[in-house]
Formats: sequence, structure tokens, C-alpha cells
Amino acid sequence: MAGLALKAGLRDIFLEGSRHVSELGGYATISGSEAWIDALNLRHKELNDLLREVASQGARDITVRNVFGQRYIGTRLTTVPGSDVNLKIYGTAGNDLGAFLNGQRLTVYGNAQDGVGNTMNDGEIVVHGKAGDVAAMSMRGGKIFIRNNVGYRTAIHMKQYNDKVPVLVIGGTAQDFFGEYMAGGIVILLGLALSRDKNHNASYIGTGMHGGVIFVRGNIEKSQLGKDVGIYETDDRDLEIIRQYSGEFAQRFDLNTEDILQGHFRKILPLSKRPYGSIYAY
Repeated sequence: MAGLALKAGLRDIFLEGSRHVSELGGYATISGSEAWIDALNLRHKELNDLLREVASQGARDITVRNVFGQRYIGTRLTTVPGSDVNLKIYGTAGNDLGAFLNGQRLTVYGNAQDGVGNTMNDGEIVVHGKAGDVAAMSMRGGKIFIRNNVGYRTAIHMKQYNDKVPVLVIGGTAQDFFGEYMAGGIVILLGLALSRDKNHNASYIGTGMHGGVIFVRGNIEKSQLGKDVGIYETDDRDLEIIRQYSGEFAQRFDLNTEDILQGHFRKILPLSKRPYGSIYAY
């Protein structure tokens, strides 16, 4: 296997025995179904080429260290046969982490930038920190768990079809236009770090929303909502959903589910399934 060249943009990454070596300083070591990658100084294409290569060679548990904003991590894994890849990322993941993800599991031990789970189809993303803007944009399946806060326009245009229902759980709070144009899915905003007398940050929540549901734990005023949604008390079925996914969230971050469930939850729903019907001809 020595001397096998793997093209990575304008650079070459070589396989020497069980070790990929990059002239920029990154490398990967493969042992059976496990692989370890040092992403130091690797450009995003080189890192993603390397990830795809080690997964194609059978690595299913992959650890990547020294990640400093490289984009699209995990995106090219959708072309690898099988969806059982478990990718652990140490550092700050760049934009579009897990975009188009289709069954793999990505865990970030750090923060993530914009576009986490963009158009994600299946699988799971766990972020042990905060995430930037437009997390879960157009997400259509799978689960995303974010330990802390998220930025603007989170869950914009989430969608669902029949039994394919995406789930997003956020441990902190969100910025403006949360759930904008949301067309489906389940979103839970926990506000774990907020004091009891403090409202969530976001305004214009659910603007243009016409499907799905947002569950909010903690304080939120009607004035923070977009004109297309209303806020309601939860029923028994809602509480079952909240318990299930809050429990999964707690498990990912070693928290106590019962402590989370002691908070007061309400739900945000669209007032119409077709809020823009009047501006079209039909």
C-alpha cells in the first residue's frame, strides 16, 4: 500500500503503510476499524478527502484533532457505503458541518460555526458547545443536539415528510428569526443557563412558520413571536415528546433529565398551514 497517492486539491497526501502523511502537517493513522487524523494546517478539501479515504478503507470510528474552522466536515461521507461512521471532532468545526449528512454520527468537542446540519437527511450531530447561525437549515431528517446557544435563523425551513421527522434540541437560547419559514420537524429550546426571570433572546420567532412544532422551556413573551404563530400550553402527548428528546439530550451531555423537565414548557405552532396563500393565483 505504500506510495498510494491521494489527491487533495493542489496537494498530494500519501499512504505509507498505515499512515497518511500530508506535506502540510496533517496525517491519519488507521488500525482496523479505527482511524486518527491530525487536521493541523489541512485545508477543508484535504481534510474531507482524507476522511472519505479512511472511511472507504473501512474505518468506522474516526477521531479528528486540531480542527480550526475547516468547512463541510462529514459532508463527503454520504458517498461512503454504509452509514455507521462515528466521527469525533476536537476543536472548532467550520461552516456546514454535516451538510447533507445521511446516517453518520458526528460529535464536536468544541463549538461549531454556521450551517450545522444544512439539508441533513439522516444521522446525528452532537455539539458540546455553541453553534452559529442557520443551524438545521432545511434539515429534513436525523437529530441535532447542541449543548449551548445558537445564532440567528436557526431551524429556518426545517421540513418533514410522512414519518421522516427531523429533531433539533438546543440547551441554551437562540437569536432572532428562530424557526423562520419552518415547514416541519420538532425543535426544543431548553434555556438551561437562563435565570428564571430572564426571557429567551430571540424575537420574530416562527416568522413564516407553516409546519412542525417548537417547544420552549422558560420565559417567552407573545411580543417575541412572529405574526404567523401562536403560543400554547403543552398536553400529555407533547410532554411525552419533550421527555423523550430531552432525555436523549441529557444523555449526550451527562445531564439529569428530571432537572430539565422541572422547567415550564410551552409550544409554538403556526396559525396556518398556508400563510402565503393569498399572494398566489391558486
